[in-house]
Amino acid sequence: MKVAGVVSAVAVGLVVGIGGTIYLLQHAAAGGESYSGWTTSKLAGSTAADPFTRTLVAAGGLLALNRSETIYFTLTRDEHGKPLSQNCAYQLRGGPLPARWWSVTIYAADQFLPQNHDGARSVDDTRVQKDPGGGWTTAVQLQRPGPGGAPNWISTWGAGKFSLTLRLYNPSPAAADDPRSIVFPQLTTLSCSGAAA
Repeated sequence: MKVAGVVSAVAVGLVVGIGGTIYLLQHAAAGGESYSGWTTSKLAGSTAADPFTRTLVAAGGLLALNRSETIYFTLTRDEHGKPLSQNCAYQLRGGPLPARWWSVTIYAADQFLPQNHDGARSVDDTRVQKDPGGGWTTAVQLQRPGPGGAPNWISTWGAGKFSLTLRLYNPSPAAADDPRSIVFPQLTTLSCSGAAA
């Protein structure tokens, strides 16, 4: 019984600790700022990060690289302030980003990749279809777009209430110093069904 009690206490501690870390990171609590709906922590990956922020980064495993290597931004709400939901269809439009390479990845409510087999959990700089000016459009929805739809796709199947994470790898010094200089991808809600409508 004593061993079971210790195991239970450790399990509860892990759940509370990890849950708290995820919540704080999602809400950009540690020096968090928002840019066009995308949130980031300017302290994460910085030498100016306090011990609490460093603990969050170590525990969560997110935002671990320094800001000269990668900047992370998270989008959790649509243009109306509603949580992103697999019951809605969205369009994400962007252009050239100030980094050597970038990606946008979907994460389910549990902060893991959605458990689907669509092979469409992210888009990135080298795989996204672009127009001649470098602009790109991605459908963020349950089903692959049909003919005439967005040429790129992020599947929301199995994601529930989800988030999108934008990673800028080897960002320009200007982008690392001042994210306001970045022209962020813009999300537009196309339609919703069921409880998300």
